[in-house]
Amino acid sequence: MQSRLAPPAWLVRTLTPQTAPIPWPAVGRAGVAMAAPLAVGLAAGQPAYGALVSMGALSGVIGDTADAYRMRVFNIAVPQFFGALGVMLGTIVFGHGWLAVGALTVIALVSGMMSTIGAVASVSGLLLLLNSVIGAGLPLPGPWWKAPLLLACGGLFVLFLALLAWPFRRQEPERAAVADAYRAVADLLEAAGKDSYDAKRQVVTQALDTSYDLILARRARAHGRSGPFVRLLSALNVLIPLVEAAPAAHLRGAPLPAGIPAAVRDLADAVETGNTGRPDARRDAEGPARSAPGHRPSAHASPAPSELAVDVALRHAATVVYETGPDPYNVDDRLGLPAALRIRVRRATRNVLLSEGSWRYGLRLALCIGIAQALVSLIAVPRSYWVALTVTFVLKPDFGSVFSRAVLRALGTAVGLVTAAAVLSQVPRGWWDVPVMVVLAALIPAASAKGYAYQTAAITPVILLLSDVLNHQGFALVVPRLVDSLIGCGIALIAGYLLWPESWQTRIGDRLASAVDDTAHYVETAFGPATDHASRTRQRRRLYRDLSTVRTEFQRALTEPPPTGTRAAAWWPLVVAVERIVDATTAARVRVNHGAPDPAPAEVEAVAFHLRELAVGVRSSDRLVEVRADLAGDEEGVLAPLRQEVSAARAITSPDP
Repeated sequence: MQSRLAPPAWLVRTLTPQTAPIPWPAVGRAGVAMAAPLAVGLAAGQPAYGALVSMGALSGVIGDTADAYRMRVFNIAVPQFFGALGVMLGTIVFGHGWLAVGALTVIALVSGMMSTIGAVASVSGLLLLLNSVIGAGLPLPGPWWKAPLLLACGGLFVLFLALLAWPFRRQEPERAAVADAYRAVADLLEAAGKDSYDAKRQVVTQALDTSYDLILARRARAHGRSGPFVRLLSALNVLIPLVEAAPAAHLRGAPLPAGIPAAVRDLADAVETGNTGRPDARRDAEGPARSAPGHRPSAHASPAPSELAVDVALRHAATVVYETGPDPYNVDDRLGLPAALRIRVRRATRNVLLSEGSWRYGLRLALCIGIAQALVSLIAVPRSYWVALTVTFVLKPDFGSVFSRAVLRALGTAVGLVTAAAVLSQVPRGWWDVPVMVVLAALIPAASAKGYAYQTAAITPVILLLSDVLNHQGFALVVPRLVDSLIGCGIALIAGYLLWPESWQTRIGDRLASAVDDTAHYVETAFGPATDHASRTRQRRRLYRDLSTVRTEFQRALTEPPPTGTRAAAWWPLVVAVERIVDATTAARVRVNHGAPDPAPAEVEAVAFHLRELAVGVRSSDRLVEVRADLAGDEEGVLAPLRQEVSAARAITSPDP
């Protein structure tokens, strides 16, 4: 009986708090940024103006997710422009009935298509639609430019608070990201030959992605020639050979000497503190490298290729991290020079307009917003904007499963309404709103780090408190907001989920098949005579990044109810198998680089052929079928571990649906 009453596994996974640390600086900024405008508005006798500025600050708080200061400018300032544009368009159509329905439907289409471009564009599209809905559903102070200006001031106030320490911590976030990447690699090398290796590799992939995103974003504006920037990029680039050597050390099956990860952690400390450029520090760092993997017990003993690879990579990293003057014209990155802004905008626009996925999501969001607005136009729903707001939050494609988000939105709103009911019924409006807002706003970044349901529970009382400052409805706001949220969740589930087959059928097999195809190409280029090391490195980094995206998609699918969640769980072993194939390919290439004989071209072609055959099988069915792979080759050659991984991947079988 107890097992029958237990919640389903997908709901437990969805409600489990994430282990991400609480961003305490963002917590402090949120409390100040949202409470200060209320205090100023009350002091000036215009509490409604203060509430609008706080609403704009709420948008900035939600977008305040970056560590690097240059990224904060884009993450907060750019979405604020679209948010101001949205509230202006909503204000124009306020009270115009079906014209407002049509306008919001078109805005939803544009917003949905924008959301498929990237992270900043996603938040921009979200604020464009959200503020359009607010402007079309709430009577805001006139003239038409006043509400957009007040909302923008709130977002810019958050940006101002976020940039206060920039003159004193100009490069600290980037240094911290690169240092974290070094520490992640140290943990990976420490896990070589152990069961925890695969989990540590995922951490390394994420750390490298974060570091390169920050460094490349900075490079697009610094032109790659400033001394501190060149040093950081050089330190990040020389970490790649260590990452490449790790799979070879892991496949060897024996743990590395403890001095290896310790030396890498010393380099991490040097990068983070800026303690570089000193010859004595370089000698201290090269000491562990000199005595660990390259240590020879006798004159006749020689290190294995994997040991030699780690030794060479660590020595090179120590040399570059502690060099006194890096050459600014000899710095390259592993993902390519960022294109000019106009080129990226043109490319993104073309991709959005020609992408089937972009149009599909835009039309799905437009349909749901159109239904929500038409419903509240035909049926008298007090403060009906909340229905469309709920639809917008639930249907964010890059935030996770639509189904689970609808469930979490309903649960989070219910919990948030309990808090709101206590505040609206017990706290008198006026100056008491300021300390209450400090506490409630500070909870938003803290709760957002734990998951969507927790974020919703934190945002709900804040929005209701600000709405009450504007409309003075008090406790009467609580029950209608719950009803509106349930209506919005219902529209999103029916019109945005059940009516679209790709929402509940597992379509992530296409992305996985593409990753398998790319892996086959990587196997060919890894041992091709015409491919240089830099090209192989860039291809491997892109492949790992794609696999990280595939892994994220599968993790989202696991939160879906059956059959989607069940199918995703059955396919999960293949995701891990493909990652291991990439590792085995990199390890084989490293062994060849350090003295092992080259594999025969026929062996390479056979492995690539079997991988492409596997990709065809994945793409042509919605479940895996058993395929016995007969991969012959030199059992003592460098490709023997790779053939074993490919055979294991092709032997994976999913249960019958």
